[in-house]
Amino acid sequence: MRRLRRWYAWWVRHAARLRDFLYVGVSLLSIVAQAASGGGGWTIKDWYVVGVGVVASVALLWRRRFPATVTAITVLAMLTAGIFVPMGLALLTLAIRRRDLVLAILSLAAYAAYVLNTWGGDGQFWVPVFTGPFLIGTWVAIGAYIGARRDLMVSLRDRAERAEAERELRSEQARLGERARIAQEMHDVLAHKVSLIALHAGGLEVNPAVGPDKVEGSARLIRETARQAMEDLREVLGVLRSDVSVDGADLAPVPQAADLERLVTASRDAGVSVTSEFALPDDVPTSLGRTIYRVVQESLTNVHKHARGASTEVQVHGAPGEGVTVRVTNVRPVAAGSLLPGAGAGLVGLRERVQLVGGRLTTGPTAEGGWRVEAWLPWEDHRRSAEPVFVDEGER
Repeated sequence: MRRLRRWYAWWVRHAARLRDFLYVGVSLLSIVAQAASGGGGWTIKDWYVVGVGVVASVALLWRRRFPATVTAITVLAMLTAGIFVPMGLALLTLAIRRRDLVLAILSLAAYAAYVLNTWGGDGQFWVPVFTGPFLIGTWVAIGAYIGARRDLMVSLRDRAERAEAERELRSEQARLGERARIAQEMHDVLAHKVSLIALHAGGLEVNPAVGPDKVEGSARLIRETARQAMEDLREVLGVLRSDVSVDGADLAPVPQAADLERLVTASRDAGVSVTSEFALPDDVPTSLGRTIYRVVQESLTNVHKHARGASTEVQVHGAPGEGVTVRVTNVRPVAAGSLLPGAGAGLVGLRERVQLVGGRLTTGPTAEGGWRVEAWLPWEDHRRSAEPVFVDEGER
């Protein structure tokens, strides 16, 4: 089997050149047979046929590089010496290489050369006229078929390679998008908890004289918050291998609008003065509730990082058909500097999340020197749109 593979590889490498020598050999044999078919010894005409035939046959070695020129040479050989086989092989190669006006012109020239050379003036003019299209057309048709098949195979191969490249590109884009989505989800889940831990630790650092009860309570809150952060991280990492959702719904935990009070309470326990006002129905959609939660969470996380100790107001109100407005406003912070470093990706990811659901997000300083994050999220009233509309018969 290995020997057969070696022979096949050798044939693939040298097949083109071997076909050239095969064509030249067949052409030379046909010329010698044509010249020797007259009998009675070799005449000048026979030697002329052999000489012209050798030139036309050797020219076939360049048939792939100069198909039109080689075909023209063989047409002249047919016209002057009546040599048909080199012309047929040249037409075959020309039809494989190109199927255009040049092929049509040279095919007509070959047909004319065949008719003029084979017509001996004995009244049999119509014989070459009717047999010429069949002989010339056979070579051209075979070459055109081979050429069209090769072009089709090349086209299919290019299409397959292009499809494979596009598939790889889409796969790479999907991987990049998945990485960005996972990074954003982990940021949303962990940044808030870590900022709470930093707030508790910072409170102990700036108030070293607090009593044992206060230290014990802060330590307990730090431990609980760290445990929750580790659980959230473990849940997020645990679903990465099986997450097939498009919008990140499979990434746990999945917060809802009902968890807003718990979120605000965690910030209050960390020492942030937070007032809240929630006016939402109980049937908030899951995707909308998750977005509302993320807006409030990221806003409070930024307060923990950059405005610790600043009084903050959280307002969330909305209804089906009107949309939901989320507003988080903090006053001017007393402490300077940031408690935790920020990468600047929080608000960017939050803006993308809000725009993804068709909402609007505005952030910026207030007139009093504080900071405000305000988002509007659409909430379609499917119940109202699903109600039947009755038309009075008298209005028709």
